[in-house]
Amino acid sequence: MMAPLEVSEQQLQAVPATEREVLRCESCKLVQYRTSSDICRRCKKSLLPEQPKLEATISLVAEPTARTAEGGLQVASAVRDLRHVRNLSQRQLAARMGVPRTYISKIENGKAMPTLSSLDRLARALQVDISALLRDAPTRHQEETAVLMGDPFLAEIARYAAHLNSTQKSIFLNHVRELAQGRTRRTA
Repeated sequence: MMAPLEVSEQQLQAVPATEREVLRCESCKLVQYRTSSDICRRCKKSLLPEQPKLEATISLVAEPTARTAEGGLQVASAVRDLRHVRNLSQRQLAARMGVPRTYISKIENGKAMPTLSSLDRLARALQVDISALLRDAPTRHQEETAVLMGDPFLAEIARYAAHLNSTQKSIFLNHVRELAQGRTRRTA
């Protein structure tokens, strides 16, 4: 005969679905509520993300993608990096410049070198100085990071964010979004 399970009164009370954390299993992609054991209901693998190696600082700017000495590729990577930082699609950037989307693609892939007038329109569309398109990626990245870290609020967040795991970062980001949208959480 089995001994009865001891269950606390707190465990008997059902947690409302709106207060439970929803996760996606990285292995089988099942979307589900977090379980007490942190094991996927379908594939039985851990729902906990792999612990990332802690970095001394957190990057607030997109990392440069291509680092080459050839001038054309520096412009290409600069356009791509700046477009990504500003969350623009190639189509949106092309509309701002008044050119076909394929022209932006060719510039980013190094298949077309923009003229001086196109560089000027690119710079205005990306809201940067032309020199930002001509600098090498590491220098551009360092300058953008320095500008962001000049803000004391962002600098303090970066200091603490380096010690958070991916779940904590996700929760923090959701709180910031809610605050920015004017929503507040109601607690019992």
